[in-house]
Amino acid sequence: MIIYVAQLNPKVGDLSNNTDKIIKSIHEARSKKAKIVIFPEGAICGYPPEDLLLHHDFVEQIGFQLERIIKESKDLFIVVGTIRKNNDKKGKPLFNSAAVIHNQKLLGFKDKTLLPTYDVFDERRYFEPGEKQKVFEFEGKKIGVLICEDAWAHANYQYSTYDNDPVVELEKLKPDFVINISASPYHFRKNDLRIDLFSKVAKTFKKPVIMCNQVGANDQLVFDGYSFYLSPNGELLSLAKGFEEDQMIIDTNCNYNVFKYEIDPMQELYEALILGVRDYFKKQNLKKALVGLSGGIDSALVLAIAADALGKDNVMAISMPSRFSSLSSMEDAHLLCSNLNVKLLDIPIDHLYQEYLNLLCPVFEKRPFDSTEENLQARIRGMILMGISNKLGYIVLSTGNKSELAMGYVTLYGDMCGGLGVLNDVSKTLIYSLVKWMNANKEIIPVSIINKEPSAELRPNQKDEDFLPKYSILDKILESYVEDNLTALEIVKKYNFEPDLVKDVIKKIHSAEYKRRQGPPGIKVSKIAFTKGRYFPIVQGWIK
Repeated sequence: MIIYVAQLNPKVGDLSNNTDKIIKSIHEARSKKAKIVIFPEGAICGYPPEDLLLHHDFVEQIGFQLERIIKESKDLFIVVGTIRKNNDKKGKPLFNSAAVIHNQKLLGFKDKTLLPTYDVFDERRYFEPGEKQKVFEFEGKKIGVLICEDAWAHANYQYSTYDNDPVVELEKLKPDFVINISASPYHFRKNDLRIDLFSKVAKTFKKPVIMCNQVGANDQLVFDGYSFYLSPNGELLSLAKGFEEDQMIIDTNCNYNVFKYEIDPMQELYEALILGVRDYFKKQNLKKALVGLSGGIDSALVLAIAADALGKDNVMAISMPSRFSSLSSMEDAHLLCSNLNVKLLDIPIDHLYQEYLNLLCPVFEKRPFDSTEENLQARIRGMILMGISNKLGYIVLSTGNKSELAMGYVTLYGDMCGGLGVLNDVSKTLIYSLVKWMNANKEIIPVSIINKEPSAELRPNQKDEDFLPKYSILDKILESYVEDNLTALEIVKKYNFEPDLVKDVIKKIHSAEYKRRQGPPGIKVSKIAFTKGRYFPIVQGWIK
């Protein structure tokens, strides 16, 4: 039997075009002599649809698009992710479901049992959990169907505690093979975890398992694809491509060799960031990006990502030196743009900066130079970037990183302005590792930028470490506290750091919450990001 796994990239809410993609894949599957066709979770509406689900006409249109798919299903067995009404009118109004179709007939629905409410997920806001596990018979085979989280509770990989384990319940029905449709978002090294989890699931069933995952970026979330086929022993037999649409064709009559999954995690991270930028622009019909280029490593990396994601002709860099900008930084900016073949404009700001100083001098009452004067420069640059953006139709890409956002070492209405924060969820140390990977075969980011001591260059001889701990220390505290939820005491014991240092970092993380709320959305690439899935009050009395 030939099974066609359609790893698609839907646009949230674009119901008609998403369904057109599904139908096109059905025709392609039929041309490949497939008998079974599988689509991701929420394939019709895209995932996550969030509060679009509160509009009854949106849900009704999903049902209409499902009817289109049913009409195209002649001679095929299809599993497709959809949303449907809860007609019992008890509990939540909707189900997150897999529609199971055969030969132009709807055989039924498998409703998602486990509804995650952690991290970026809030499915209990909309959905009622499905109560029963089901198998569907086709050509003498019993096919089990699970939806994403239904498998994650198995082997203790879930982030929530559930009362039941759909894998164990489904195993009692003795399926001949199991299909899991997913919208499982990427984070750093996620696919290693995902394959390991499903390997345990396959060993429990002692039957083959097929996982079809969504690909593409929707707002801040990136879905990496990597749909796969596992043997009854949990061995990886086939793997779809990552970070792009793909079609995986499985022939159950063939003997497969074990597939070796060996992909550099830095390559995956870079591809995730590219896809995050590309789809953010493409799905909003945007084309051109603008980057404020300081000569530092963060803006250099953002420019390189933008050029790869959108094409060099759709990207423009702006250098805006002030009296504190070093000659080497200006030279590095020009060298980088030459390497990337990206247009660079030089717009010096020192005369504007002086005008602001003159204007505000009476108000400042001869108080000494401090962060106020530093922030003026950043805000002048932000004003210039947004002016060009408005006039010429460019979207500004913010260049701040996770480490700076954590500490509040960013300027509201200055370097935080923009439509998308490309590196919002990438720490400073990870940025250096990523750039090193990029330069492995060819110098893309000039070595002079990499070797330069990090500095905002907003006062004479300024260095980041004048105000922050070393990034090698800061990022360990940041990961431990934000991503692993360790306490200050646990972090001190883990790394033997000074207790006052750890407490000060944690205090600054919470003090900067109000800044992060006002920044642009960022691409989520870590387990826990500031920009999606982490909810802390601005005003609170716990962390002081």
